[in-house]
Amino acid sequence: MTDYNLPHRRFNPLTQEWVLVSPHRAKRPWQGGVEKTTGSKRPSYDPQCYLCPSNLRANGTVNPNYEGVYVFDNDFAAIFEIEDIALKVTDAAQAAATSNTQLLKAQPENGICRVICFSPRHDQTMPNLSVIQIAEVVQVWMAQCAELGARDDIRYVQLFENKGEVMGCSNPHPHGQLWASYNIPTEIEKETQGQCAWREMQNRSSSILLLDYLATEQQAGERILFENEHFACMVPFWAVWPFETMLLPKRPIRRIVELTTDEQLGLADALKRITTCYDRLFEVSFPYSMGVHQAPYDGEDHAEWQMHLHFYPPLLRSATVKKFLVGYEMLAQPQRDLTPEQAAAQLRKLILA
Repeated sequence: MTDYNLPHRRFNPLTQEWVLVSPHRAKRPWQGGVEKTTGSKRPSYDPQCYLCPSNLRANGTVNPNYEGVYVFDNDFAAIFEIEDIALKVTDAAQAAATSNTQLLKAQPENGICRVICFSPRHDQTMPNLSVIQIAEVVQVWMAQCAELGARDDIRYVQLFENKGEVMGCSNPHPHGQLWASYNIPTEIEKETQGQCAWREMQNRSSSILLLDYLATEQQAGERILFENEHFACMVPFWAVWPFETMLLPKRPIRRIVELTTDEQLGLADALKRITTCYDRLFEVSFPYSMGVHQAPYDGEDHAEWQMHLHFYPPLLRSATVKKFLVGYEMLAQPQRDLTPEQAAAQLRKLILA
């Protein structure tokens, strides 16, 4: 039996990677960098914000006077769309034939980047929105994935939100993004391989790694934060970030487009509860990177896949002390000081009933 109070490693079956846990390091004195907190209240409308309704964006486009969720193509997209899929395939083949070697490989990457404004109000964040308003965001996520996932030149759709300056968010207006790409991203490839490996190891065609994991966590109880009828929220056993959490559907769901109306409301409820809990932890608008992981839209069935959401918040001890992934974490393997069980105990006290 592993003593979780002593240094130990934990295995992440999703990514097939290990994380080092060093509980004693949480007590070390801190004289490192501290982050600034943004305590000033934002206005409900900012005439200088390029995401607010009716305002001018950097490319000269004027936003409509939108009242709900608003989606537009990113003015500074990381990847570009190619209209002719035949041209894309030809370019990829030429790159593979002419410029690649076993050591120097490159290939074109094309796709679509969009911004998704959650609300017209500049002063809102997800925990400030109602469950119905968050459900509208979920419905837009689903519609975007249905549209883009049906295209021949898109094989993966990554939905995500960066909240807070410390997470590199360039605008505090409540918004997220989607990047839809032809190639399947590295993390999704790893999670696909991990879920396939679990199914093969169990030798059961019905075995789904994250549903088996959920059943284990429900039995253990110590890392589950809350559940509603359709979703469960927990600090993963293999979490890297101090207050990392995961949202899991309770039935097999490969892609977000498969959510029923009731499940959309269940996800919205779970999103409001965990983001509100985060804000209560250090009494600050809590920064994080959040993303939806789902099966690729590559024409394969992907029966091994279970859709889920990751929250990666950087704060460690307070509103001003963050976790840095440097040194050993960058050069060897991820490491954490606070155990997932300790983090879960702190968060569980702050969950909305």
